[in-house]
Amino acid sequence: MNTRLDELTSWHAAWRGLKVAVLGLSVTGFSVADTLTELGADVYVFSEGASSEHRTLIPVIGARLLIGPLEQAPEELVAFSPDVVVASPGFSPQHPVIRWVREESDAALWGDIELAWRVRDKVVRNDGSAADWVFITGTNGKTTTTQLTATMMVEGGLRAAPCGNIGVPVLDAVRDPAGFDALVIEVSSHQLWYLQQSTSAEAITPYASVCLNLADDHLVWHGSRDAYRDAKAIVYRGTRVACVYNKSDAATMAMVEEADVVEGARAIGFGLGVPGPSDLGIVDDIVVDRAFLDDRRTSALELTTVTALHEAGLAAPHMVSNILAAAALARSLHVAPAAIAKAVASFRLDSHRIEIVATHEGVVWVDDSKATNPHAARSSLQAFPDAIWVVGGDLKGIDLDPLIADIGGRVRATVVIGTERSTITAAFRRHAPQVPLYEVEPGHTEEVMVRVVELAAEIARAGDTVLLAPAAASFDQFTSYEDRGRRFAEAVQDWISGESSRGTDTHEA
Repeated sequence: MNTRLDELTSWHAAWRGLKVAVLGLSVTGFSVADTLTELGADVYVFSEGASSEHRTLIPVIGARLLIGPLEQAPEELVAFSPDVVVASPGFSPQHPVIRWVREESDAALWGDIELAWRVRDKVVRNDGSAADWVFITGTNGKTTTTQLTATMMVEGGLRAAPCGNIGVPVLDAVRDPAGFDALVIEVSSHQLWYLQQSTSAEAITPYASVCLNLADDHLVWHGSRDAYRDAKAIVYRGTRVACVYNKSDAATMAMVEEADVVEGARAIGFGLGVPGPSDLGIVDDIVVDRAFLDDRRTSALELTTVTALHEAGLAAPHMVSNILAAAALARSLHVAPAAIAKAVASFRLDSHRIEIVATHEGVVWVDDSKATNPHAARSSLQAFPDAIWVVGGDLKGIDLDPLIADIGGRVRATVVIGTERSTITAAFRRHAPQVPLYEVEPGHTEEVMVRVVELAAEIARAGDTVLLAPAAASFDQFTSYEDRGRRFAEAVQDWISGESSRGTDTHEA
């Protein structure tokens, strides 16, 4: 291992000439290459594909680029003999190039989060310190909670930015010349796995951190349920002030109990019930903080009310949990209760997250295409009982049997889409045979949601909710969960306007 790396703990360190291979050239990969070339490193990017913009920019910024298959370590990578390999989060532990780095090369293996931490002092505050980091992970709710937390902080007068897995690379935020008081960083299990590999003497010490929940997801990428859990647990490592956990999810509590944190860091629980000291929760209609006040054993601070959350369209149980987690993180940075209340009142969910796309003749059509795993779908189904459930897609190796056994019998009907329909229909026959079950046969992508809506419209009656909560990834038939949700919403609007055309054949399963 190159001992020089232990000295690279500042933007102003001696990065010039460091040989770095960058794997992947999506948004994250480009931010890595752009940062390292600015620092003067010798950068070589390896990717199976890239946008025309990124292909053009890589030589402009002074890096080399090889586009081609990565079924094994390319000869050019081996000959380059990098000091460090920085991998984009899509590269799994089993990827042949990652295995080459870990087993055959002498290079250190980093992700973009470790690189960003090392150069976080490019822009500093008036006192010379870098922005505080807040880490947010979990199987579901990460993006919403990241946005909520940043919104609360900004309302409270802090310069804060949401970044990371949310879409804005953390390296772009670190290099923003405006500078920040806090970076609210959504970290995926993939990014956390790369942090788990670090042997650096420069430990990452977030100000506060949370794992919102834990359920099976990305098991193929990680290789096992335990490996996925262990990666998520890294979020708490080194936390300095507040380890926020979900009181209704024992796994997150265990992560905090086992975490190696900075002495003095507090465990802060959140839940939908009455909070104990050092918790946030709900008393009657009031959302309260019993963690961040001096007299927390006998007093509480009002943050908002459940009534206000209803008025803002944020009262679904999983959304209230997200709000409590975000409030705990914001309160750890001394954001006032009034600012939290104001932020929640103005907050609106992103598209494709329990989004009502239409109400017509008493039927509510809801797009929760972001529900890409069973845990997220469960939250949606609990928020909309007796729904007509649109489910299916790329299951990513996840078993839907527990979800269908537990909650599948409560839906009024099910419309199954995707290439793994037989797995889902078989689970319904085992666990909820009384539920009317319909399949949309594979066809052109343009036709799938048209036929889904036609079928659901035939089934639905006044008072029903048609809920797209697929519990699966979208890539078997769509380009993304956004594409899937957009096509659903468009098909609903077309059907309402009477312009929908018939799509693929279906049959009751």
